[in-house]
Amino acid sequence: MIDLYYWPTPNGHKITLFLEEAGLDYRIVPVDIGKGAQFEPAFLAISPNNKMPAIVDHDPGDGGAPITVFESGAILRYLAEKTGRFTGVAEGADAASARRQRIEVDEWLFWQVAGLGPMAGQYGHFHVYAPEVIPYARERYRKEVERLLGVLDRRLAGREWIAGASYSIADMAAYPWINVYDKAPIDLTPFAHVRRWHAAIAARPATARAYALVRQVNPNAGKPLSDEEKKVLFGQGPR
Repeated sequence: MIDLYYWPTPNGHKITLFLEEAGLDYRIVPVDIGKGAQFEPAFLAISPNNKMPAIVDHDPGDGGAPITVFESGAILRYLAEKTGRFTGVAEGADAASARRQRIEVDEWLFWQVAGLGPMAGQYGHFHVYAPEVIPYARERYRKEVERLLGVLDRRLAGREWIAGASYSIADMAAYPWINVYDKAPIDLTPFAHVRRWHAAIAARPATARAYALVRQVNPNAGKPLSDEEKKVLFGQGPR
């Protein structure tokens, strides 16, 4: 059994996408980030960066103590290695080919966690949540997100998935961060390959199951944040 410390955000969706695709037994432990649950000592013992998601794998397969993993990219890599699924490695690949395919997947996994996620997050902050309009910041992050979408669009030209031989953790990492802000949508018209790829993932039954968890876990999803929630999410300095 895997305990998933989760709140329905793009980074949280990455992990439910994998768990639903793989059919692993898991239990959701809600971490209400608007109320500061991510700062509770019990959670910090698992995720010292006070960010979710995080997991505790109570059956790591080696007979040892439970394994804790924080950071969404590390969790995806751990689950792929644990199950041997969604690694991007072609069935029957020899050792040399498998190594190269894993490298390719990791490149795009790290591209997402270091680029697409943070830049899209800043785009959302300044377009949706910031208390004042800062034109420079809005334009800066809009252009950067569009640049990254262009990178992804070129990558997907002539290929079904981002990396490797099949649907992989690279796709699961990137998918939730495409046009995540309904109140500040980005025009995806120029990115035909991204739109085709995104629609293919949206049509997967496991994707529907993963996103159905949003309302189950947070019935207020989609509603404007209160001032107190904004203070918790955006007003933290050193603790």
